[in-house]
Amino acid sequence: MAFLLVDRITEIDPGKRARGSFAIPGDLRDLSPCLVAEAVGQLAAWVAMANAEFRSRPVAGLAGEVKFKERAAPGTILDLEVELEACESDAVLYNGWARVGDMPILEMSRCVGPMLPMEDFEDPEAARERFELLCGDEAPCRGFSSAAAQSPRVVLIDRTPGKRVRAAMQVPMSAPFFADHFPRKPVLPGTLLVDAQLRLAVELAAEAIDPSGRMLFRAARVYNLKLRSLVHPGQAVEICAEVLAVSPASAEIALAAAVGGQRVSTARMQAGVWGQS
Repeated sequence: MAFLLVDRITEIDPGKRARGSFAIPGDLRDLSPCLVAEAVGQLAAWVAMANAEFRSRPVAGLAGEVKFKERAAPGTILDLEVELEACESDAVLYNGWARVGDMPILEMSRCVGPMLPMEDFEDPEAARERFELLCGDEAPCRGFSSAAAQSPRVVLIDRTPGKRVRAAMQVPMSAPFFADHFPRKPVLPGTLLVDAQLRLAVELAAEAIDPSGRMLFRAARVYNLKLRSLVHPGQAVEICAEVLAVSPASAEIALAAAVGGQRVSTARMQAGVWGQS
C-alpha cells in the first residue's frame, strides 16, 4: 500500500460524518496541501463506501472551494473530519477539515464525488476489511509511502512571464500510487494533477505580482474545481495556467488540463503572499 492517507477512523456516524487521523511520515520533505485534501477526501470516501455496503465508491468529482490555511509539518498528526450533506447511490456531497492540534490546515466545502461500481476499481471485500481495520482498536493502519507523494514530471512548453504558462505532464505507466488508486483500474490521482498545476500557478503569480523575486507566494484557495474525466497510465497531459487578475498581494489564475485536446479538469485558484525571501 502506498497511497492511503487515512490511518484510523476514530468516530463515525454512518452516512453522515466521521473523524480520523493520518500520521505524516517524518522522512517526508514536505506534504503538499493537495495531499491533505486527498486525506480528507479519502475519509469521506470511506463513509460513502460503507454506507453503500461497498457496492460502489466515489471517484473524481467536484470541489466548490478548498482553502489552504497552514502547512502541515512532517512527523505531525493530521486530524481529519468530514460531514456529508448527502450520501446517495449516485453521488456523495461533503464538507471537510484538517487540523494539527488546534491549528487549521485545510477547509473543503461543497465537494461532490460520483459513485461508481466498486468492483470496477478494487475488490469490495478487501475494501471492507480495510475499513474494519481502520475502525478497530489495533495499531493505526499505515498505508502511505513517501514515494507516492511525488507528482509526475512536468516539462515546460511555453511561457509568457506573469501572464500564462503551458506545460506537459507524462503520466508514467507504473508508479507507487497506482497500487491503491486503483488496484483494478489505475488512475492518476486528481490531487497530484492539481498539485502540479498549483506549483506552476504559484510561480506565475510571483512573476505577475513581484518580478523582483523578493516575496514568497503560496496557493491560498482553489475553487470551482471540476475533474471531468479520469487520467490513465501512459497518457500525456497538457496543463495550462493563465492570470486573470492581479492585486498588490494576490493573483487569480485559471487552471486547465487536457488529454488529446479534450479537457480533463478546470479550476480557479488564488495565490497570495506568504512571506519574504
